[in-house]
Amino acid sequence: MVEAVQGAGVVVTGAGGGIGAALARRFAAEGARVVVNDLDGERAKAVADEIGGIAVPGDASAIVAAARDALGGSVDVYCANAGVGFEGGNVGTGLDEHAWAASWDVNVMAHVRAAHELLPAWLERGSGRFVSTVSAAGLLTMIGSAPYSVTKHGAYAFAEYLSLTYRHRGIKVHAICPQGVRTDMLAATGSAGDLVLQPTAIEPEAVAEALIKGMEEDRFLILPHPEVAQYYQVRATEPDRWLSNMNHLQQKWEATR
Repeated sequence: MVEAVQGAGVVVTGAGGGIGAALARRFAAEGARVVVNDLDGERAKAVADEIGGIAVPGDASAIVAAARDALGGSVDVYCANAGVGFEGGNVGTGLDEHAWAASWDVNVMAHVRAAHELLPAWLERGSGRFVSTVSAAGLLTMIGSAPYSVTKHGAYAFAEYLSLTYRHRGIKVHAICPQGVRTDMLAATGSAGDLVLQPTAIEPEAVAEALIKGMEEDRFLILPHPEVAQYYQVRATEPDRWLSNMNHLQQKWEATR
């Protein structure tokens, strides 16, 4: 059991399935009081009923106040997990303004809005945890979808900003960066996901386990796929080599389409 989680008020957005549902189940198993959020109210209720949680359906950008009320006035852990991904939307091949706008709003601004609502109370009491489900795409970039890669970089940068700005005031931040996870979103990545993500895909429960371990160890960066650390190191120290390798992967993907 994670001491900081027992009895805590936890909010998980996008928890009607996939990683979010796995996080909600694991937090409940750790003794937390869990608010399950999803745009799909029926899916949110199903998960909440299963774990003894509270369903608060709606747009993840605007549910902090309702979630706080549902938990009796206090949110201790907020998991900004809701996300969207679009295959395509790339520049030069048919710009999809909707894909860019929706990705920015859900993958970045929903995190910003939630933190804006949560921080005053957290700073006043000197504690709070913000968990950002980013993706390895936020560290490494994913072929096949510019909107997803760019906005996931934004989500990671915002998590870093929160941590470096507020950690001395009791705010703990965790950024989860998995590669492929067997969810509906992975299925929607199409042939690019089949090439890059499917071979090493893990179950959502493994992501939840990695988060709990990372919280126990008080780590900011949580990598359910340990090999991502090696890729990230090459990207940082040998950017041209890394870009060449990724371009070869891009060419391989193009040849299969």
